[in-house]
Amino acid sequence: MATTITSGVQYSGLWTRSQQLQATAAGTWTGVPFLYAWGDNSQGQLGLGNKTNYSSPKQVGTLTNWLNLSGGSYYATATKKDGTLWSWGYNPYGQLGLGNTTYYSSPKQVGALTNWSIVSTANTSSFAIKTNGTLWSWGRNFYGELGLGNTTSYSSPKQIGALTNWLIISSGNYSVSAIKTDGTLWCWGNNGSGQLGLGDITDRSVATQVGALTNWATVSQKAGVAFAVKTDGTLWSWGAGSFGALGLGNSTDYSSPKQVGALTNWSKVASGGSYGLSIKTNNTLWSWGQNNLGQLALGNTTYYSSPKQVGLLTDWTSLATAWSNTAFSIKTNGTLWGWGQNNSGQLGLGNTTNYSSPKQIGTLTWQIISSGRRSTYGIAIV
Repeated sequence: MATTITSGVQYSGLWTRSQQLQATAAGTWTGVPFLYAWGDNSQGQLGLGNKTNYSSPKQVGTLTNWLNLSGGSYYATATKKDGTLWSWGYNPYGQLGLGNTTYYSSPKQVGALTNWSIVSTANTSSFAIKTNGTLWSWGRNFYGELGLGNTTSYSSPKQIGALTNWLIISSGNYSVSAIKTDGTLWCWGNNGSGQLGLGDITDRSVATQVGALTNWATVSQKAGVAFAVKTDGTLWSWGAGSFGALGLGNSTDYSSPKQVGALTNWSKVASGGSYGLSIKTNNTLWSWGQNNLGQLALGNTTYYSSPKQVGLLTDWTSLATAWSNTAFSIKTNGTLWGWGQNNSGQLGLGNTTNYSSPKQIGTLTWQIISSGRRSTYGIAIV
């Protein structure tokens, strides 16, 4: 869906390449964007130079001007406004893109290029879109999830094809979804639950178009479940239906996109694998699917197979789901809220208590939030 970025407006979660370029040009950020991290740090994935867990946000170094970030499974990647790419944490498959398999507990620059924009991390593979619209991947490639036509793992970025019209990228465990500037939807990688939306359960090692429609606006892929919103405001899902994760009123798997209800006012969506979250154009928050740890924010642990509104507030603006049944949202005033699993302090609330309703995390003004496996990352304006 078209988004106009003006000075003073916060945007977080899944940015498109064009939105980031607009934000930089418009001077959206009136303060200094610092990087924060908290939660599990067993592999140095918080970037703090140690392996100590933290249950409240900690500033990562003194570097500023962070633009975009993505938390993976025990590692993270990020870009800065100068177009540089950075990574840190767990690295057995070269998912840090540094040309080796060495673990790092503080951010390391990937190469010397200054045209990186969007990043997306999966379980052990990474993806990025450059400012010229090219798509790149690196890391583990057991199912062809790197989109390079093979199953070879790479420890440095490799370009996927030669196209320059990639706009949005979302990577799940071993599956990837992407949208081009022409509104077409493309998927590749593991497809055991039909999460590629191609009408079968066959893996793909190259980007394959989902249908022929050109009105896809945003997409979110994680752990065998994918969601997307079209430009007409309709919500769609496909993949593994266990726990009612697809929001379709059942627990059936679907290998092609199915519309969730008939409403046309959906705006943003995030896949948690076994559950989903979405925000409507009126800034209300909705959730469905597995809820054993309160990840639906409904004040209970009841599972729901169709969307349920979270409270009555109309000021939700962005979403982030974790690998560990933890979820976050930033409100229109820039405050950060979290709920769900908190066994490693990944909610940033100073404890390890699970919560089934949203809790405010500190008082900083947040721009972007991303959550990995029991670790959380955010960019806040100071």
